[in-house]
Amino acid sequence: MLNQTGLDRAWIARRIPHRGSMCLLDRVEEWDERRIQCRASSHRAADNPMRAYGRLGAACGIEYAAQAMAVHGALMAPPEGSRARVGYLVSVRGTQLHVSRLDDVTADLLVDASCIARSENNVLYQFSVSAAGRLLLGGRAAVVLNAAAPAHTAGEAP
Repeated sequence: MLNQTGLDRAWIARRIPHRGSMCLLDRVEEWDERRIQCRASSHRAADNPMRAYGRLGAACGIEYAAQAMAVHGALMAPPEGSRARVGYLVSVRGTQLHVSRLDDVTADLLVDASCIARSENNVLYQFSVSAAGRLLLGGRAAVVLNAAAPAHTAGEAP
């Protein structure tokens, strides 16, 4: 059963590492231990930090999905006093873009992410981004939890 939560942007911004206009999601519509659905309107914002040449390409929808996955991780974290595990998006597969850009989509985005496999340190999500009942993009994403910081070779900047 999905929780009808309506958790807002301020709640989201306190729980994911993205700050300011890079926090793309407006609210959590519903969630349970397997799935989350978020709403976003930032794709229409002229100051969206992912815009390039005045456009927001459809592949940027992957970042919307990644943020929904991060929010899902925060919701699934142990009770207060414990920190949510840090997750890193390590691969995206089977992604299909059904539009070329997102900035010209007038409806809010609905971002869905469903956990299809989970182990102690890995999570595999199926994701989709839609608007007004139209699928805009979808795919699968792998997240590694609490991965060790990458080692740097002597002379490399961290």
